[in-house]
Amino acid sequence: MGSNGRPLFVVVAGNIGVGKSTLVRLLAKHFRWQPFYEPEVDNPYLADFYADMRTWAFHSQVFFLAHRLRLHQRIAAYPGPAVQDRSVYEDAEIFVENLYRQGHLSPRDYRTYRALYEAVLAFLPPPDAVIYLQASVPTLMARIRRRGRTYERNIPEAYLAQLNTLYETWIASFRLAPVLTLSVDELDFVTRPEDRDEVLARIQQFVQRHISTQAPSTPAG
Repeated sequence: MGSNGRPLFVVVAGNIGVGKSTLVRLLAKHFRWQPFYEPEVDNPYLADFYADMRTWAFHSQVFFLAHRLRLHQRIAAYPGPAVQDRSVYEDAEIFVENLYRQGHLSPRDYRTYRALYEAVLAFLPPPDAVIYLQASVPTLMARIRRRGRTYERNIPEAYLAQLNTLYETWIASFRLAPVLTLSVDELDFVTRPEDRDEVLARIQQFVQRHISTQAPSTPAG
C-alpha cells in the first residue's frame, strides 16, 4: 500500500524524450504495477491554438487540464499499485508556465488558469513518489532522433532547454511527495541491461525507504 492506506501511486516525470514511457513500461512489467500513459485526446481547440496561440492557449490548456484531472482521479481510484507517465503537475508547472513566459498566454488568463489548477489540486490525492528523469539537451535531442517520431522532428534545442529550466525549478520546490532524481545522461536503461538493473534497484530501494507500509510488488520472475 501507499500512503494513507491507498494503493501505491508513482509518477514518472521529465522532459520530452527523456525516457518516461519506457521507464513506465519497465516498472509495470518488473513490479506488476498498472501503467497509465499520457492519454491520446482530440483537443477541439488545438487547430485554433496553432493558428493563433495567444487567443486560444487558455482554452486549449483548460481542456488538457480537465482531461489530466480525470486521469489522475482514475489512478487514485484504481484498486492496485499504479505508475503514471507524466503528471497533472507538469501540465501547469512546465507547459502552461512556458506558454505564459513566451507571451502566448495573457497575464489575466494565466492567473485564471492557476487559480483553477490550485483550487482543484487541493482535492487531489498526491502520488506516493515521483521519479524525475533528468537529462541534458544533447541527450534529449539524441533520444528524440532515435525514436523517430515525425511530429518531434523540428523541436528546437532552445525549447527543450526552456523546459529543462522549468523542470528544475518545479522539482526543487515540489513537496507533495518524495522525489527520486535520476540523471540519465550516462544511464541508458533502454539499450544497456546493466543500466536497467541499476535503475530498477534504485527505484525499489527508494520506494521501500519512503513508503514504509509496503515494499513494491514482487518483481516478475
